[in-house]
Amino acid sequence: MLHSGPVSWRNRARAALLYAGKGAALSHDAAAFVHESRATPPRVIDVRIPPERWVRPSQGIRIRRGIAVVHLRAGFPVVSRADTALDLLGATRSDDEVVGVLCAAVRAGAHPSEILDAAERRPTARGRALASEMLGLVGEGIESPLEMRYHRDVERRHGLPHAVLQQRQVVGGLWIRADGVYPGLGVRRELDGEVAHPGGRTDRDTWRDNAVVIARREITLRYRWSHVAGTPCRTTVQVVAAFRSQGWQGSPLPCGPSCPVR
Repeated sequence: MLHSGPVSWRNRARAALLYAGKGAALSHDAAAFVHESRATPPRVIDVRIPPERWVRPSQGIRIRRGIAVVHLRAGFPVVSRADTALDLLGATRSDDEVVGVLCAAVRAGAHPSEILDAAERRPTARGRALASEMLGLVGEGIESPLEMRYHRDVERRHGLPHAVLQQRQVVGGLWIRADGVYPGLGVRRELDGEVAHPGGRTDRDTWRDNAVVIARREITLRYRWSHVAGTPCRTTVQVVAAFRSQGWQGSPLPCGPSCPVR
């Protein structure tokens, strides 16, 4: 085939599948891009072939061998969202990266139960045990590594009430969504991560915070990565102070000898 301009990623992907032959399907980062859980196309195209076949390596193509569920999506045979998530977990190096992979897969349409089923089919897959634990949190509404850290390092580690996640409400005549609401305490918290708040706090965020105070007389606590990952104990102190101002009588727990939470 002759081509007078730059070769598109889709054409490169089709060529990789033709090169890999019978039973080939896009996998790993290439599959994630097709499933829209990855924003940019990968430079190297991963292709999975059946385990009984062998294909000589070629520049720009990474051959993977193994069994996975394959679907046709956007005109490509591609490893399923669930199996793609498990494939990508094999390259993760931290809990944050695990949650990032799982949240991206769920946002792209994979149901947590599908990923768990895939993990059952692949008992030797790296990261499957941690994925099972984290998927429970994702199923409860955690949508990012930042939210996972807040749940783990602020709430759970210090014995605080757990927020009800991703709540939709009408405030000031408009629908809003809160990252987390503490029922009965008059406190909500917003975490400014890149998924929901790219670039930080927006004008819409400011309007929503003010409307909540006016219409519902609730406090909004807004935190970024440095507050949750860098100083979780200090953040907890502020959360507890907000609870106390609303009449909370509970007892937070210090997470260690030097923890300022009392």
